[in-house]
Amino acid sequence: MPEVHNNVKNHFLSVSKSQFKRAEHARRAWLDPEPAFKTKQQVAHLWRNSVATFYQLFAMVQLFSFLLKSTKSPARAHFRSNFLDTLRLTLRGGHGGNGLPRYGGVGGQGGCVYFVAKEGLTLRKVAQGLRDKRVVASSGEDSSKMSIFGRRGIDQRIEVPVGVQVYDEQHKLLADLNEHDATCIVAGGGTGGCAGNNFIGRPGDNRTVSLDLKLIADVGLVGFPNAGKSTLLKAISNAKPKIAAYPFTTIRPQIGTIEYSDLRSISVADLPGLIEGAHANFGMGHKFLKHIERTRLLLFMVDIFGFQLSPRHPHRDCLTNIYALNKELELYDPTLLEKPCVLLLNKMDKEGAKEILTRLKTSITNLDSGLAECPEEVRPNRVLNFKHIMPISAKNSARITQVKKQLRETLDDVAAEHSVADGEMIKEQLQQRVGVIGPKIT
Repeated sequence: MPEVHNNVKNHFLSVSKSQFKRAEHARRAWLDPEPAFKTKQQVAHLWRNSVATFYQLFAMVQLFSFLLKSTKSPARAHFRSNFLDTLRLTLRGGHGGNGLPRYGGVGGQGGCVYFVAKEGLTLRKVAQGLRDKRVVASSGEDSSKMSIFGRRGIDQRIEVPVGVQVYDEQHKLLADLNEHDATCIVAGGGTGGCAGNNFIGRPGDNRTVSLDLKLIADVGLVGFPNAGKSTLLKAISNAKPKIAAYPFTTIRPQIGTIEYSDLRSISVADLPGLIEGAHANFGMGHKFLKHIERTRLLLFMVDIFGFQLSPRHPHRDCLTNIYALNKELELYDPTLLEKPCVLLLNKMDKEGAKEILTRLKTSITNLDSGLAECPEEVRPNRVLNFKHIMPISAKNSARITQVKKQLRETLDDVAAEHSVADGEMIKEQLQQRVGVIGPKIT
């Protein structure tokens, strides 16, 4: 593209010089007081040439300007995603109304700003509805002789997606809205003027908060780039992620839903590929890792042939990559290792995959047995305990059906484990609730 622009520029300059000479010649011929060679036909011809030259120059200037503007377009505009998981807002509660000392009137309280969690919303829609990212509640009404008690200011209601966490400027958690219709007051209104504050209304809270969205899904896909996560998500769900034969194809989280014949559905979150150091926020690690905190099941996916991030990084086999993923989760949040997890060994349809699996099967099944041979930089202190290990090919529909079935059974088992209640604990809670005046619990 730069070569084309240089050629156009050189051509434009060469042509414009000759045409400027012709136009100048026509101007001088028109103004020349010596009419020796200037007949009417010659003058008219020169005039037509000068006018045509002017229009040609104007057209070329417009074309050159257009080509220059085309180079200013963002080269990586296709990387700008519509997915937004962080939003910063400035909120202010309404000012309290002033009181009326003569009659002991009380001013109205200022309105507040509060959040309500709603299904089906995104932070992108919230940002589009709040262009200037500022929300101010109305002030309370002043007390008057016609209205001794001033009316309260109007509250400002902001609907946010389910799964949003609200943090203040010191990164202190203010609210965790992980249920539908959950609410929280973020900026309270100021109190109205009364005898206790010399009948002068107080200002409302003024704070800047950050909305941090964490996806809520049943299953979270975890793996290094180019492991086949997007191919699997497309095969088992209704999602349509971008698929290509190079790393970092997925640049933002994707959500897919697995539909079953009995109308059961399971949501799957495909996160962009992790890299080493993601726990320290390398490669936007925190931006991606935070989304697996609320998943019920972790689905690890590794390439049976291993992975190499770049020529500057060493190539690591399948087993070492499992340890590396284990290490990243452990360093980011050790509680993630307590989540139930399933391991998928992908690309088993390629030549040589079965031999690699036979050689590493014992160590993969029992990760503790291979810790001694694991490199120090990726060696975890605590290993994962996979409920199931499945060799698959994301392009094989028969194996994909087994994956869908296994995910459902694992989630049902996890739900059954958490739903088993302790009878003695329930009896004790009932006794505390009923108290001494209720019936005897036997």
